[in-house]
Amino acid sequence: MAESQAAANIGVVGLAVMGSNLARNLASREGNTVAVFNRSAERTRTLVSEHPEAGFLAAESYDEFVASLAKPRTAIIMVQAGKGTDAVISELAARFEPGDIIVDGGNANFHDTIRREAEVSKTGVHFVGTGISGGEEGALNGPSIMPGGTAESYATLGPILASIAAVAEGEPCVTHVGTDGAGHFVKMVHNGIEYADMQLIAEAYDLIRTGTGKSPAEIADIFTEWNSGELESYLIEITAEVLRQVDAETGTPLVDLILDEAGAKGTGAWTVQNALDLGVPTSGIAEAVFARSLSSKRAQREAASDLPGPSGDFTVEDPESFIEDVRLALYASKIIAYSQGFDEIIAGAEQYGWDVKKGDIAKIWRAGCIIRARFLNRIADAYAEDPALVALVVAPYFRDAVASAQASWRRVVQVAAGAGIPTPAFSSSLAYYDGLRASRLPASLIQGQRDFFGAHTYKRIDKDGVFHTLWSGDRSEIETEPSWH
Repeated sequence: MAESQAAANIGVVGLAVMGSNLARNLASREGNTVAVFNRSAERTRTLVSEHPEAGFLAAESYDEFVASLAKPRTAIIMVQAGKGTDAVISELAARFEPGDIIVDGGNANFHDTIRREAEVSKTGVHFVGTGISGGEEGALNGPSIMPGGTAESYATLGPILASIAAVAEGEPCVTHVGTDGAGHFVKMVHNGIEYADMQLIAEAYDLIRTGTGKSPAEIADIFTEWNSGELESYLIEITAEVLRQVDAETGTPLVDLILDEAGAKGTGAWTVQNALDLGVPTSGIAEAVFARSLSSKRAQREAASDLPGPSGDFTVEDPESFIEDVRLALYASKIIAYSQGFDEIIAGAEQYGWDVKKGDIAKIWRAGCIIRARFLNRIADAYAEDPALVALVVAPYFRDAVASAQASWRRVVQVAAGAGIPTPAFSSSLAYYDGLRASRLPASLIQGQRDFFGAHTYKRIDKDGVFHTLWSGDRSEIETEPSWH
């Protein structure tokens, strides 16, 4: 393709389902002309032939692709995270000029994004790590988009992304999250919250089915009713659809035929790993990740299937009251999951120097993404009222919501424990809530133990300084400077 034919304001490299759908979304928006390229030329030809209305500029080499882009050249990479992404970046960076923009729209580890941005920026080319949520449907019809990168690159890229993003209450679900790895970091936390939300919903389903004996179709009706209230969300909506599905061959509810081993692609684990590094308790998210891991330990579960536990069938006396308790426990635990997720975003922003607007993040999650939910408006309102909010759960709306739900929450966790029904996300969320509100924690004893075996020192509540006790011999206490922790 000759340079004089350059006409595309945006290009897409990588034309698997996500890349193809994103390219089609871009092409459907007024003002966009889209160049497309895939390592396998056949895939490019198939996309172009199946969608002539898109007016794609097809390329069969990197040189042809780059030549088809108007300056400043802007290309979105939609390939598998890892070495494949690095290979495409290298090819583009070698051909791009200062001021051009490379966008990584995959599920990259934000540490890799920080590294890539530092390397690419040396050439004068902008590198923008961008979280894109909503799956295949979102890519085609409007995702929630979380770009990082420089403010200069966003001036060019922002309007293009806004043209394809989901829209909530008249606002496109895209915002400039922050520099270098900020976009992929926020997308990572989004996925972690998604893990927690899904686990909580699964626990609610399990409790209702076990405790009331209702069928999946009957529980689907319950979730549909819940979706008309404060729990309204994409995940509640699709849960009802999943529970209604009947296997065409056997007539059995499909959920009963699906193997109970949950898969994972890594972003949930990254969320927990980085929370540990940042010193942020994300216990609800962590338990959701661990629950998936446990579900996949088939040999261990079979070996432990006859371990002793509560005997007899579990059936609640008042099903309707129990179901309402489960609903409230689900809502309270969901609040904790989001509160912990935003704590991690705040800590990450402080650690890496990102100016993340928490309310804006809540707004762009209102549509297009997997965790879209009605109460994200409440989160945006909370941060608008108090940008320095120390924890989402202490904002007036959420404080009142949890206060109203906590009696039900406690009953559900108590009943589950008594019946031997695992509720790791419900239980850990409640324990976190109680730990957060406790006036004094047993961490004082832990500090005493640490000082005993390792001379790690401790602080006192009645005077300033750092202290160490000579636990053997005369048991005296000395003030000291901490040497290690």
